[in-house]
Amino acid sequence: MPSIINNDEWDLPRLKASIGFEDDFQYLSSDDQDTEFFDVKFYPYADESHDSVFAAIVIYRLSNKIKPPYELVQLFRDDDKDALNCSCTWSKDPETDVPWLCVAGRDAKIKVYDAIHGKLVKVLVGHGGEINDLATSPDNFLLIASASDDTTIRIWSLDPAWSKQPCVCLLAGEGHTAHLLTVAFHSTGRYVLSAGHDNVVCLWTLPDLPPESSGKNPPESIVIHYPHFFTSEVHSGIVDCVAFFGDLVLSRACHEDIIVLWRIEGFSSRDPPPAAHDAPTTSDPERLTRSAFAPATASACPPQYTRLLQFFTPQCGHQFYLRFKLYQNKNRHPILAFGNAHSTIYFWDLARLISYHDFINHMKDPIRDKSQPIHRPGWLVPIQHRAKGDAVDKLKDAASDRESVVSGRTGSVDVETHVDLNTDYSQETLDSWEGKYDMTRLEEPIKAHAQSNITIKDFVGRQVAWSVGGDWCVVVGSKNLAIILQRWYKRDHKVDEKEKKSSQ
Repeated sequence: MPSIINNDEWDLPRLKASIGFEDDFQYLSSDDQDTEFFDVKFYPYADESHDSVFAAIVIYRLSNKIKPPYELVQLFRDDDKDALNCSCTWSKDPETDVPWLCVAGRDAKIKVYDAIHGKLVKVLVGHGGEINDLATSPDNFLLIASASDDTTIRIWSLDPAWSKQPCVCLLAGEGHTAHLLTVAFHSTGRYVLSAGHDNVVCLWTLPDLPPESSGKNPPESIVIHYPHFFTSEVHSGIVDCVAFFGDLVLSRACHEDIIVLWRIEGFSSRDPPPAAHDAPTTSDPERLTRSAFAPATASACPPQYTRLLQFFTPQCGHQFYLRFKLYQNKNRHPILAFGNAHSTIYFWDLARLISYHDFINHMKDPIRDKSQPIHRPGWLVPIQHRAKGDAVDKLKDAASDRESVVSGRTGSVDVETHVDLNTDYSQETLDSWEGKYDMTRLEEPIKAHAQSNITIKDFVGRQVAWSVGGDWCVVVGSKNLAIILQRWYKRDHKVDEKEKKSSQ
């Protein structure tokens, strides 16, 4: 995990605004209370210095220079009566760099739009059921993956050279047996995760694609029958979100109230991709996990996966299609975000886990020089119970506590001397720290490092998105809403104010 760059890196998002999308009653029955948005993604190909743009079928621009800090850029209306688009992903024109927004849903079609002019560029057809998720390869912006109710994943090329046969690869056959809900690329673009209603998580290896399409008879789609990893043991419910974290896997299933971080034993993206014939078959259907990376034999069955951490996501109930998002940037902290079924958005800074581990180990070191000061991270706040005092002071203190703890905005590093872990911190403080930062207790899910509570009752957070720079976070879901959260704005705003005063 990356180390701290500056104090602001420990900051976590705060509520900034909410957007009430234009209501569309086309698909509402008399029992429905609102429409829902199931996907949101930021445009990933712009420079960080530009305003961030996100899409949830509609496209908005975010900026601190306007009030409110959002502006509608484009609104798409699909005239197809069978369409109900619930998934989206970005690409761009390979010749002009014009942004393309790909959307899909109930009608099993992927529609690619020119995001600037709102015009339909192309339609991809081939799935036999509703499309529930779309993803763009991080290695090739012209390759997108789709997960469908027809139990297959399709890999599509948006390159004009493949216009006669845009489906270049089909992941199907002996992987899934029920509707798929989620698909995710590895950062190399070579591996794909999939999961859905059958409680199964699969890892597929993409083959080398055939030569570019040419002539009247384009090459047929490559069909991959078997995944290189298959398991129904990690989760016991419908798996609605999977993602890579480096070579590790994050996944979530309904009814469990946790996000699980786990490792596929033997898998390394640095190794040559395994061949298709190395994929385990279904010759032993009783095996709940099958892996080409740590294959079982007649005499031995080595561990094929290992659960590493669990993150606590309470109050999700029976809901599925609640999807987390991990912010990953090699120069910044990895931040996990998730919206539950009852108006709460949770955040975990994974770099805090390492920092806490180092701090505790240093405190427990029997040979450390106790005359030297100990640096305690500012977000690691001891619990203090104040004596009765002036009512106004108590209200100010309470507001200050909520501001730092709930938002996760801390920043400073405290320097302490002659500190003893067992005598200088209460057991209540130590228990609280362990619940949020201790990685050694696998059976205990890690509580959120910060949370934002939405005032609208029973808002269901369906999908989270991060801007390229990590300063904006958007959550969409029920109540026809998008929740906008932001990091670092107050700091920048104060700096601007000081500079303005000093120049006067």
